[in-house]
Amino acid sequence: MFPLDIGPRMDIIRQPMEVIGKDRLRIVFMGTPDFAVPSLEAVAAAGHDLVLAVTQPDRPRGRKGAPQPPPVKNAALAKGIPVLQPESVNSDNTIDNLVGLKPDVIVVAAFGRVFSKRVIETAAIACVNVHASLLPKYRGAAPIPAAILNGDEVTGVTIQRMVRKLDAGDIIRQRSMAIAPDETAGELTGRLARLGAELLVEALKDLATGTAAFEFQDDSQATFAPMLQKSDGKIDWRRSADEIARHVRAMTPWPGAFTFARRDGRPLRITLKKATSREAPAEGEPGEVVEVSGGGFTVSAGKDAVLVSELQPAGKKHMTASEFIRGYRLQTGARLAEA
Repeated sequence: MFPLDIGPRMDIIRQPMEVIGKDRLRIVFMGTPDFAVPSLEAVAAAGHDLVLAVTQPDRPRGRKGAPQPPPVKNAALAKGIPVLQPESVNSDNTIDNLVGLKPDVIVVAAFGRVFSKRVIETAAIACVNVHASLLPKYRGAAPIPAAILNGDEVTGVTIQRMVRKLDAGDIIRQRSMAIAPDETAGELTGRLARLGAELLVEALKDLATGTAAFEFQDDSQATFAPMLQKSDGKIDWRRSADEIARHVRAMTPWPGAFTFARRDGRPLRITLKKATSREAPAEGEPGEVVEVSGGGFTVSAGKDAVLVSELQPAGKKHMTASEFIRGYRLQTGARLAEA
């Protein structure tokens, strides 16, 4: 990860806010994926007035490409919360809708778009973001995979007041969480989503009672975690076994850590689902299968080796490495590499 050049900061009040004296805030919620659902549900359970949920439009998914609603839409409709799905959250029409609702707070959790200053300033008290890292570390769209990729033992959630600079606003609340040694990005996302929901309710109470004290972020410590691309999943067998094992966990469930085997002279894409580092049982070139056993198959890396125990061949179901070995007749000496 590299330092993030965020430019000069906007002027931000860093004193506790004036007492609002409200137990029930008018809130517009903005979010899209599963990560945002616990926050939506926690805000509703806390008794706040959720006047609108804003989420991305339905998008084609699956093999048939049929439009599917985002998780936040389903969760909001199940609770009787009105839903808005604009193509642009910064359009005049969307902002007019927000202004008309007169929200005290706009809550954002993984919405997936950059907001204009006009959107941010629509909230009477604050526009706050549920971010899955210990800011200023890992600003950007993919903080959870970044933490795993870098071998961090601890991550967490930050509730921060939004400004126009990316994830650079002052911190309202922050809490850490240990990363389990074998945890995937998907598993960690679920745990952080629940932690974020809990922390969000606390932050909203701070804002409502005027007890929120905003902590300045040290921009010199900022790092950037950009949005993942499908190509980020490609495995480089020249890297160490520890790095490859972390890569597999960080890319699960999306975009998936993939490599290619040869079958009948043609490349077969396989996505690794579970892989651990180990000492190499035999010498081999990076990407070479050096052992095949009942527990899976071992691939030589730039340093040490990787034991693959679960995977998914292209067009097939998730399977154990033992099933793959039997069905595809994988043998020692086979090479895994780019297509």
